[in-house]
Amino acid sequence: MTRPLIISDCDEVLLHMVAPFKNWLEASQGVSFHLEGHNFAEALRWQATGELLAPPDIWKMLGRFFDTQMDSQMPIHGAVEGINTLAEKADVVILTNLVDERRDKRAEQLAAVGINARVFTNQGPKGPALKAIIEEYAPTRALFIDDLAQHHASVADITPHVTRLHLCGEPMIAHAIDCAHKAGHAHSRIDRWDEALPWLLERLED
Repeated sequence: MTRPLIISDCDEVLLHMVAPFKNWLEASQGVSFHLEGHNFAEALRWQATGELLAPPDIWKMLGRFFDTQMDSQMPIHGAVEGINTLAEKADVVILTNLVDERRDKRAEQLAAVGINARVFTNQGPKGPALKAIIEEYAPTRALFIDDLAQHHASVADITPHVTRLHLCGEPMIAHAIDCAHKAGHAHSRIDRWDEALPWLLERLED
């Protein structure tokens, strides 16, 4: 018998990413970090010169962070309790935009903070990957949680029947990112897990 399915992002939904990334860059990599929204292309500057990092250098920094600093990513307030409460009533999987070779490391990282869930990696828009997950699980209903508006737009386009919650749990950037709810691509925008959990449970049980 199939169950409902929760498909959740990880960074800024379950775990802080921007804050520890900033701390690591500024403390050890000679890079200043000031992010508005998710425009990484204009967020990183060399401390010595003030020049913007070239895109290949930004990707190198991100890769180095995920290779060496994942244990610095702490849970978003309420996320562990929230996702585990949902797991009592639904299957829970993680759909994260990391390269495939980091999938097992991400699963281990989440397990270490008390979230035991299957992890799917993805690159680019999440709609196609989410469609494949739904086809595998054939859930009674599906709910998608992510912090980026473009992924909600992709999911809304490909699987419009999926309930979509835009949640960004990182206060450093939540105010600056595009809102998928305002754009019409998410059913709600809630950035706190203590408020998101009742909303999600109501839609699971509706």
